[in-house]
Amino acid sequence: MSPALLNDPETAIREATQRIEPALIEIRRDIHAHPELAFEEVRTAGVVTRELTRLGIPHQTGVAKTGVVGLIEGGRAGPVLAIRADMDALPIEEQTGLPFASTISGLMHACGHDIHTTTLLGVASVLQELAPQLAGTVKLIFQPAEEAIGGMQAMIAEGVMNQPDITCALGFHNHPNLPAGRFGFVRGPALAAADGFEIVVHGRSGHAAHPHNAVDPIVAAANLVLQLQTVVSREVPPMRPAVVTVGAIHGGTARNIIPDQVQLLGTVRTLHNDVRDVAEQAIRRLCAGIQQGMRVGCDLEYRRGVPPLVNDDRVIDPTVAAVKKQLGDVIEQGEPTLGAEDFALMAELVPSFQLRIGSGQPGRKDRLHNSAYQPDEGCIGLGVQAVARAALEILS
Repeated sequence: MSPALLNDPETAIREATQRIEPALIEIRRDIHAHPELAFEEVRTAGVVTRELTRLGIPHQTGVAKTGVVGLIEGGRAGPVLAIRADMDALPIEEQTGLPFASTISGLMHACGHDIHTTTLLGVASVLQELAPQLAGTVKLIFQPAEEAIGGMQAMIAEGVMNQPDITCALGFHNHPNLPAGRFGFVRGPALAAADGFEIVVHGRSGHAAHPHNAVDPIVAAANLVLQLQTVVSREVPPMRPAVVTVGAIHGGTARNIIPDQVQLLGTVRTLHNDVRDVAEQAIRRLCAGIQQGMRVGCDLEYRRGVPPLVNDDRVIDPTVAAVKKQLGDVIEQGEPTLGAEDFALMAELVPSFQLRIGSGQPGRKDRLHNSAYQPDEGCIGLGVQAVARAALEILS
């Protein structure tokens, strides 16, 4: 790269991205056609490994089974910036009809992780060229199993935060509600904690004609579902968002038999850890109450999932400034959502920020986790420019 371009990072990053953009789109289409579920991303990890090897970037494979971690050493000493992308697909039958649609029945990249993996490979290529200008180290983290919300936990358990120790982290996610070319950010809590519960209501089976001789778990479970709706409406402060959802009910085999038990499956989502405590305590109390009041047994298994993702201004501010320097006034502040993802586990340990990258196509109203999702592939090159410039600003 010429000295003139090294003194003009906007041009250097734009031209470097434009050179590799066609190849990145081909990589994305290849990954899209071969989706893999959580901890099964063997082929995808192979594509990542091949590209990092081609770029001369040292890397480690097999982290948390299928994860890949690469390192780009800067020209001067400084902090360690982790940049993370997820690789796994979803158990969805693709309905796009695209020529590069999934070749695996029942699997699809419906959340855009193929976009994420490809974008980080592009960032790796650009930053490898700019490495002499970096004051610090870039740690490239290609993570398995985000959809199963287990990949980051497994990577942390295997030491991804160390050797070298990560100072701060940058993540990103495609957003079809933003058109390609636009970016977004949220200050503070941005994504929700996601907890899950399973409740088994135990009754005593009997004939539908003689309910007094049975203990009906269906009636008790129905009452409990309604009571669970009061957790948010009557126990959580109104200005602190939360949702309690019962997503599945299983019980009974025939219309004239009162069954022995009913199973409820649900989730609790909130942006604040103290609200998690309120919700869990309330659910436990309601289960105890239904047990006492309706003569049933009530077994509750409550599982804490990922924490809220809290974006840190120390990473937000240089990233927002970088996007504006590289691409203009294309970034705006948005609202948090009650979606969840395990980048939050990294954000608990170091200052972190997840950038929203617009991926919406003109004339379409796509949404994530949908069988017809078709992101605008222009978001790949734009994402590469934004994230690469952010790394350059953070490690300046």
